[in-house]
Amino acid sequence: MSNQMMLDELANAVQTFDGEKVMESAKKALSAGIDPSLIIEQGIAKGLRIVGKKFEDGELFLMHLVAAEPSQKAIKELLEPEIKKRKGERKSAGKVVLGTVTGDIHDIGKNIVGAMLIAAGFDVHDLGKDVPVKDFVKKAQEENASIIGASALLSTSLPVQAEIVKAFKAANMRDRVKLIFGGAPCTQEWVKEIGGDGYAESTVEAVNVIKQLMGIS
Repeated sequence: MSNQMMLDELANAVQTFDGEKVMESAKKALSAGIDPSLIIEQGIAKGLRIVGKKFEDGELFLMHLVAAEPSQKAIKELLEPEIKKRKGERKSAGKVVLGTVTGDIHDIGKNIVGAMLIAAGFDVHDLGKDVPVKDFVKKAQEENASIIGASALLSTSLPVQAEIVKAFKAANMRDRVKLIFGGAPCTQEWVKEIGGDGYAESTVEAVNVIKQLMGIS
């Protein structure tokens, strides 16, 4: 089986919500000598992007997004440790804290961004979904993070992004932490209005915006 076929097999396993198959395919790809960053980007993240697009198009539902979450287990337990081991004492591209804001449980886009950032050499601290504002601040302090990425997929949870900006100002951290926002109801104009640093319409754009904010080409 070629490398591309193995990566396609992994992407397909993600789309069929088969957690065991995802782990099995990821291990097979590693054993074949495929770079773990490539396994994330062209295997798991590719599959998650397709799932996310089908959800946006109304072909899949919330239960499917929940079913896709085991894909993160392969990243956290198998691929991320392997990336760190292979790169040894690698110089981190930066520390990023991600989360879906409180009142919102949609997180597949955030999960894709996290996977792609890990593949790009970032240290990612994923707070999950329905994350209170104070937790973003607390984690940024604990990890000395440079970037906060907060997604809101519901219009009712959009105002929480504004609260995050206010919270970082109140904590006197606004000058050293960049805040990037995204999600279906989020716009460039909204981010500018609330005083954020970056807006991303897609998962690929989110990674590019974060790289730009970190001064990485």
